[in-house]
Amino acid sequence: MTRSTDDMPAGQAGPGKGSPLPPSQDFTINVADRIRRLPPYLFGQINALKHAKRQAGVDIIDLGMGNPSDPTPGPIVEKLIEAAADPRNQRYSASAGVANLRRELARKYDRRWGVSLDPATEVIATIGSKEGFSHLCLALMGPGDTAVVPSPAFPIHVFGVALAGANVISVPLGNDQAFLDRIAYVAEHLYPRPKVLILNYPHNPTTMVVQPEFWVEVVRLAKRFGLYVISDFAYGETCFDDYRAPSFLSAPGAKDVGVEFTTCSKPYNMAGWRIGFAAGNREMIKALATIKGYYDYGIFQAIQIAAIIAMRHGDEEVGRQAAVYQSRRDVVLRGLERLGWQSADCKATMFVWTRVSDEHLAGRGTIDFTMRLMEEAEVAVAPGRAFGEAGEGFLRIALVENELRLKQALRNIDRAMNKRRSKA
Repeated sequence: MTRSTDDMPAGQAGPGKGSPLPPSQDFTINVADRIRRLPPYLFGQINALKHAKRQAGVDIIDLGMGNPSDPTPGPIVEKLIEAAADPRNQRYSASAGVANLRRELARKYDRRWGVSLDPATEVIATIGSKEGFSHLCLALMGPGDTAVVPSPAFPIHVFGVALAGANVISVPLGNDQAFLDRIAYVAEHLYPRPKVLILNYPHNPTTMVVQPEFWVEVVRLAKRFGLYVISDFAYGETCFDDYRAPSFLSAPGAKDVGVEFTTCSKPYNMAGWRIGFAAGNREMIKALATIKGYYDYGIFQAIQIAAIIAMRHGDEEVGRQAAVYQSRRDVVLRGLERLGWQSADCKATMFVWTRVSDEHLAGRGTIDFTMRLMEEAEVAVAPGRAFGEAGEGFLRIALVENELRLKQALRNIDRAMNKRRSKA
C-alpha cells in the first residue's frame, strides 16, 4: 500500500533543510534479486570487441545477430508514412492493439494455418514477440513456479522466466516422442509440477523443425499434466525446401492449453518496427493484456496500420524473402562443408547451426573461439555457449548478409584456420 509523508508522525517526514547529506561513498544501490539471478551477458564481451574493431576501421562481417539487413517492402513503408502524417494516429493507442490489426492477424491464421481465432479475446498485439513473451511470463509465473525449457535455448526463454521470479528446468532439445517422454518424466517426478512448457519451432538457434503430429502430442501431454504451453513461432514463415512449418494452434485443443507468439520482424523485414502478436487461449491472452495495460500504451498506431498492410498484401514478399535466405543458406553450408564443420539440416529460420571441428576448436570454448574469429578472420558469429551449456561446440551463423559477403566471411574463416594450423 502506498504511504505518503502526511501519514508519518511529526519529525519523521524526512530531513529538514539543514540536515547534512551522508557522504556519497556510503550510498549503495542494492538492485533487486531478480537482477542478481541473471548470469553474465555472454554477448557483452563479443559486442565490445566488435565495436572496438569497427571504431578502428576494421570491416567486421557481422553474422552474429538475427537482424535482417534487407529492406522492409515499399508498400509497408509508404503506408507508415501516410498514417504517421494523420494526427489521429499520433495519440496513445490501445495497449492490446487496434481492432483492425487483431482482426487481420486472425484472418492470416485462418488463411495460412486453418486456425480460427476471435480477434477480440484470442489475439493481442505486442511490442515485438520478445516483449510479449516476457510480460506473459510475469502474468503466469512467480516464485515457486517452474517452466520447462528445452536446451539449447534462445536466451529470453530462460531469462524471461528468471525475471518473473520462477525457476527453469532444462531438458535436452528434441522433436520426437523421446523428447516428449523426457518432459513427461520431469512433470511426473517434480513437485510441485511444472506450470509452463516453452517450445520454439522452427528453433533458434538450432533450426530444428517439427511436423504437425508433434503438436498433437504436445497438446495431449499438456492436458495430461496441466501444463500451459507457450509456442514461439517467430520463424514460422521463413521456411525452405518446400517445408511448411505447422502452427501449434493448428493442433486440436491447442487453444485450451496455450498461446503462440508471432512477429512481423522476420517475414516482412520489420525487426526495428517492434510489432508482434500472441494468439490462443483467452485466459492467457487476458492475463497478458492486464500486464500490458499497466506497463504500456501500445504500439505507435501508424506502425499498426502499416502492419495490417503487411499481413493483408505481403504473402508474396514473405515467399521472396524466404527464397533469399534459402540461397544464402546454401552458400554457407557449402563453405562450412569445405571447412569440415558439420551443420544441422536447416529447413527454416535465418540461421545455420554448425559444429566446429575438434581440430579447429583445439580444446577452446566457443566464446573464446568466437573472439579469435573476430581477431583473425574479421567475422562475428554467435557462440553456441551463449544459448546454454548444450550449445557448447557449436556456432550460430546469421544469414543477414548478401551472398558475396557470406562467401568472403567463409574465405576469411578458412584462411584463419589454415594460418592457425600452420602455426601448430
